[in-house]
Amino acid sequence: MMRALSLHTRISLVLTALAASLLAVLAGLWLHGTRAAIHEEIEAATRVSEQMLKTLSAGIADADRLVAAVRPLGRIRAHELRIVDAGGALRYRSPGPTYKAGRSAPGAFAALIAPDLVERRIAVGELTLVLAPDASRSMIDAWDELTAMAGWAAALLALLFAAARWALVRALRPLALVMQALDRTGAGRFDTRLPVFAPPELARLSRAFNGMADRLVAAVDDNVRLETEREVAERMTAHLEAERRGIARELHDELAQGITAVRALAGAIAQRTGELPAVHGQAQGIVAVTGEMQDGVRRILHRLRSQEALPAALGRLLAAWQVQHEEIVLERRVELGDRPLPEPLAQAVVRVVQEGLTNVVRHAGASRVELAIVRDAGGLRLALADNGRGRDGRPSAEAGCGLGLTGMAERVAQLGGRLEFDHPAGGGFRLTARFPLFAEEIA
Repeated sequence: MMRALSLHTRISLVLTALAASLLAVLAGLWLHGTRAAIHEEIEAATRVSEQMLKTLSAGIADADRLVAAVRPLGRIRAHELRIVDAGGALRYRSPGPTYKAGRSAPGAFAALIAPDLVERRIAVGELTLVLAPDASRSMIDAWDELTAMAGWAAALLALLFAAARWALVRALRPLALVMQALDRTGAGRFDTRLPVFAPPELARLSRAFNGMADRLVAAVDDNVRLETEREVAERMTAHLEAERRGIARELHDELAQGITAVRALAGAIAQRTGELPAVHGQAQGIVAVTGEMQDGVRRILHRLRSQEALPAALGRLLAAWQVQHEEIVLERRVELGDRPLPEPLAQAVVRVVQEGLTNVVRHAGASRVELAIVRDAGGLRLALADNGRGRDGRPSAEAGCGLGLTGMAERVAQLGGRLEFDHPAGGGFRLTARFPLFAEEIA
């Protein structure tokens, strides 16, 4: 397959073709002018020759004398001279041309420039002098001239092509630097920059490229920062959750079991000291106090494992996010009720809020965010809306680093819920996660 022509070659060919078209127009004008010049030249020679023959043949009636008079004239300036008698018999014909003898112009060329010429007849007694114009020598001169001009034109076009291509290579040399810069940037070298070129158009191109590279570096840095912040927040949340579970185990294994043992011992004492009111009363008091202590420890364990974990995690997450993005107004509404939430559901809520806020910063370009987490008789509803540029309303597998919208939908689905996307009437984007009531029973 033929290799595609370079930009320099194609532009040079276009310029050469335009010059060739101009030369073709000029050649057409030249042909028209040459045809008119040949006609005028031969017509003028015909009039002179006709006058000369009339003068020469005046008073000559004898054919032999007429032939003897015109024979020395030979060929009269691109004319053929014939003498015919009354019966049409040829008595004399002038010799053929000696100028460029044996040559003739190509038929197509001759048809273009051949003038319309008329024979002249001069009656001399019973004889007739026929003066026939012949433009063949003028046409062969014109053909030779055209051939020479075509050679010079071809050389000129070749020179023009070479000069135009050389000039374009020099003028468009900065484009090679632009292509190299694009290749380096595409390979991940975001520190690549172009010099400011001298031509105004290329200078604008270099400034635009450098500005694009700066914005790309800023976007990459911002994405890296967001990802780092998200990972740190996830690790902190996981660490705090692990600490809470550890504390809960310690309370359950050490304090709760100790209290249970003390209560059992006090109960045994109370059963055996019915006849000793003082001891029996103290034992009953210990049983009551330890029972209250067991209830308190149970409540503490329950809060450590569920209800207080969600508000605390949300509070830390939202506070840190608001400090890092002060330009975005965050409005929140959290109504979780009195009953605790199971730990898997609480973790899912934190992860969905975290990923949703990350997507707002990364994709939405919003100035306002509204978060609502409401628990009612129908279950738990989480809504996160912004006033940004919006999305197409479908989960994306390429929403950036992290779970993305697809990961959110999978996390919500694992708890029996569903994740929905829509565009509010005022613009922007809103995601809504709905968890059914039975999700609260997941342990």
